[in-house]
Amino acid sequence: MKEFIKYVFATVVGLGLFMLIGGIIFFVSIIGMAASEGTTTSVKKGSVLRINLAGSLTERAEEENPLSMIMGEQMATLGLDQLLDAIDEAATNDKIEGIYIEVSSAFGGATPAMLQELRQALLKYKESGKWIMTYGDIYSEGAYYLASVADKIVVNPHGVVDWHGLGGAPMFYTETMKKLGVKMHVFKVGTFKSAVEPYINTEMSEANRLQTTAYLTSIWNQWLDEVGASRQLTAEQLNLLADSATAMCPTEFLLESHLVDTLAYIDGFKEMLRAKLELKEKKPINFVSPADLMASAKKKDEKDRIAVYYAYGDIVDQASTNPLSTGETYIETMPTIRELQKLRKDEKVKAVVIRVNSPGGSAFASEQIWHEVQLLKAEKPVVISMGGMAASGGYYISCGANKILAEPSTLTGSIGIFGMVPEGQELLQDKVGLRFDVVKTNKHSDFGAPSVMGVMLRSFDESESAMMQAMIERGYDLFISRVAEGRGITKDSVDVIGQGRVWTGEQAIKIGLVDQLGNLEDAIAEAAKLANLEKYSTDSYPAPSNFIDKLLNEKQESYFDVRMRTALGDLYPMLSTMQWMMQPQRIDQCVYTRLPYELKIW
Repeated sequence: MKEFIKYVFATVVGLGLFMLIGGIIFFVSIIGMAASEGTTTSVKKGSVLRINLAGSLTERAEEENPLSMIMGEQMATLGLDQLLDAIDEAATNDKIEGIYIEVSSAFGGATPAMLQELRQALLKYKESGKWIMTYGDIYSEGAYYLASVADKIVVNPHGVVDWHGLGGAPMFYTETMKKLGVKMHVFKVGTFKSAVEPYINTEMSEANRLQTTAYLTSIWNQWLDEVGASRQLTAEQLNLLADSATAMCPTEFLLESHLVDTLAYIDGFKEMLRAKLELKEKKPINFVSPADLMASAKKKDEKDRIAVYYAYGDIVDQASTNPLSTGETYIETMPTIRELQKLRKDEKVKAVVIRVNSPGGSAFASEQIWHEVQLLKAEKPVVISMGGMAASGGYYISCGANKILAEPSTLTGSIGIFGMVPEGQELLQDKVGLRFDVVKTNKHSDFGAPSVMGVMLRSFDESESAMMQAMIERGYDLFISRVAEGRGITKDSVDVIGQGRVWTGEQAIKIGLVDQLGNLEDAIAEAAKLANLEKYSTDSYPAPSNFIDKLLNEKQESYFDVRMRTALGDLYPMLSTMQWMMQPQRIDQCVYTRLPYELKIW
């Protein structure tokens, strides 16, 4: 009888699992069909590549997690790598007639340099003689910057083009922390190292205002030149339009000012596309997604390889204990080192391009990754391709490469170091009413010992403050030594352009922080040149997770976190940072080479 019950139970469990997996496959199929509505997986003659600018632009296209999609936990993302490949393929694929860019108000998350690289790819595509058309109800400034390259820009008759200029507004927590009874002990080197300012100031320092004004002006002038060239408008005209608050102007004004070409609803725009394609009445437009186009493309397979290693996100010792990031991607010490070691030992890989898009992070982790890059460089050429930002720790891991390339609007430099330690004596004792007693064997036995709330129980004494500052200064000296060695200049020269100052790529090339302006494609070409390769294939690393890994092992934000991020908007980073301050940290974990926590340009 027991055996019978056991087998019945096993059968029931098996059926349950079968139904669960079947249900998942069913839901995934439904989601897939919904997502692909109007798009075909076949690439037929006369097809149109449709680029849907909706969601957040990230460095790499990632495989979707079916369970997260079903639960509504996955936010839409666009992979810059896949878009660039698809645009390049569309230029030479004789089945693709043109590109349709569909602009959504939900498009965001892209840095100026990522937009710049995407725009460059579209300009290069136009050299093939093929057309680009774009339609949207609401064009954000970044979306319009991209769309301005199109042969025809169409906006809804009651739509919006938001062209207003660039700005930045850092958030300051000092008064909030004072009300909470939390004091931040700050140690830094670098006049321009502004990451600490939100915790000790209530407004920007003059040095920070100077550097922010400089890099925003640099990027804005680039946009004026590029958009002006495409729309045949002068910088003066575009500045006047930016001052006119175009988001609140009637669409007729957008036409008169030549920001757009035509007003139409989506059905009218589709008729324009049909006419462009010379389609017979009622014959559907054959749209192709970037993913489907690349799935049909023939991949070059040469014996010699150039590896493109993507290093993007905060630099951390361990992702599971990351005290900094409010994002989902990390450059984690040991996984990064292991991947670089594999590339170093792989005889087929003749050169490595490291694609860096990082604001920095842990000083210790940056040093370990720098060391591994040096070992790799001793075996084969290493070229850095800077994306949206490669600053502070992002520059640290880049500075020792054979060549460094950056976009004109890449944010880089920020050669500086700081440490922050929260102290909650007032919060814990005066406000909460907790009391602590200490037994110790030596003078500093309780130095930096956190409470259960992640803040120091007491303030630093004078000798401890001096030790912390000395540790920060040693870290800065090591940082500028690495840069001096990698760039072939003196430490004093690095110190002059260091001090935590942020530069754009356009500025950085003039002071020797980068070797040339260029995108990922240019970096790959430079790597091939250094490795004396004429024929080669490129492979991307680390390898993307497969379906099962995504299903079982992916560390996703919780449903609650996603909803909180959506509901709170710009307040979410502040609350995440406050949460970080309450996490237990050792003193050595409080030393960073990083940009300001939320460097938001709008």
